Amino acid sequence: MNRCCSLIPLFMITILGGCSQGPNGGAAATARPTKESEVVGEKIAVKQDVPPKMNSVPPLEIPREDGINHLSPAEVAEGWIKLFDGETLFGWKSNNQLGWSVQEGVITADRRDAADEGLLVTTTRFANYELRADYRLEKGGNSGLFLRTPVTPTNPAVDCYELNMCDSKPNFATASLVGRANPVKTVLGDGDWHIYHVRVEGDRIVVQFDGEQVLEYTDQESVPLKTGHIGLQMKGGKIEFRNLFLKPLGAQPLFDGQTLNGWHDVPGSQSQFTVKEEAIQVLNGRGFLETEMTAGNFVLQFDAITHGDKLNSGIFFRAMKGTEEAPSHGYEFQIHNGIKEGDRNRPEDHGTGAIFRRVSARRVVSNDREWLSGTLIADGAHFSTWVNGIQVVDWTDERPANDNPREGLRLAPGHLSLQGHDPTTDLAFRRLRLAETPE
Repeated sequence: MNRCCSLIPLFMITILGGCSQGPNGGAAATARPTKESEVVGEKIAVKQDVPPKMNSVPPLEIPREDGINHLSPAEVAEGWIKLFDGETLFGWKSNNQLGWSVQEGVITADRRDAADEGLLVTTTRFANYELRADYRLEKGGNSGLFLRTPVTPTNPAVDCYELNMCDSKPNFATASLVGRANPVKTVLGDGDWHIYHVRVEGDRIVVQFDGEQVLEYTDQESVPLKTGHIGLQMKGGKIEFRNLFLKPLGAQPLFDGQTLNGWHDVPGSQSQFTVKEEAIQVLNGRGFLETEMTAGNFVLQFDAITHGDKLNSGIFFRAMKGTEEAPSHGYEFQIHNGIKEGDRNRPEDHGTGAIFRRVSARRVVSNDREWLSGTLIADGAHFSTWVNGIQVVDWTDERPANDNPREGLRLAPGHLSLQGHDPTTDLAFRRLRLAETPE
């Protein structure tokens, strides 16, 4: 959270310009402002709280006893995220009135209970990735796993890649890419649980079925598909999916682990940014460490740790170049592990993974004094975040366009910056890496 005043509407006692500062222009030595109240000039701005829409979110950070839909800490550290949290359809939408549901840790739909066939698609688009998916299809059924697809595809040979699940189809049966390529051998998948492991990278798709490579395809079109949603199809019979995991590919390091090359302090910063044990250590505040580069649509992954209770920080993105007067005019991936009354569904100050002041995290799944793994996908007006592999935000910015993300929707590329929030700041970042989305 940035203490500097914003122009977003506030429910206020009085509105005055400027920020609360100490004698040297830094943060005043007073209690830290929170989401509920923030110093504005010499008055207190009382902001309307976010309605508790997430009170029914289950304890997603606790593994199920049966072990399904679970990523190990090592997998999370490698960059894997959950597309399906095992309990809800958060991050998914149906492209018609077909009734998808979650039953005992499984996403399911049955053609006999539906008025129409259709797809359940991720609300987020993905470009280059590894994907793991378990499925079970009723014998004689028909389903598919759609890759780089629009919400409503019209021709799998043209506008998406459909990895088929249908033993009975004479052409392009199970493990084929419909209209594009067949597997190297006959693959039978009806009736039992099976595992697809797919690598989608550039113009190349490699498919493993139950651990064996069965298809390798290169799209030789002049303009191959570059990004899109992931879709689960129900076309015939009962279909079930579980263990839907994705690892973004193609990221380049933003931090070399040894120096702050490619970064600079924003003028007026009070924070100390140093490199220690292959991490960027942040002490004191307020201050910002900003990238030289800019990015618009991208996947950002990183680790962070807070060395104290309820410490406040964040990563700003698509930000205007920081100045002493306006150091952080950007969107913010919030870092704050505080919760209210012991309830992880009631984050303090929006919670880790929030897009600060825009949408709160639906649940706080990370802890102070423990490394967390964060993922942010910025795609046009749509933003998704994951913390420790669990999706906590799915948000579309519907505000009018504005160069300043504090004031409205910014689509243009901008800088990233690490925040030192206040004099209590004591945290670290490591393994910062970013993959720009191909256009």
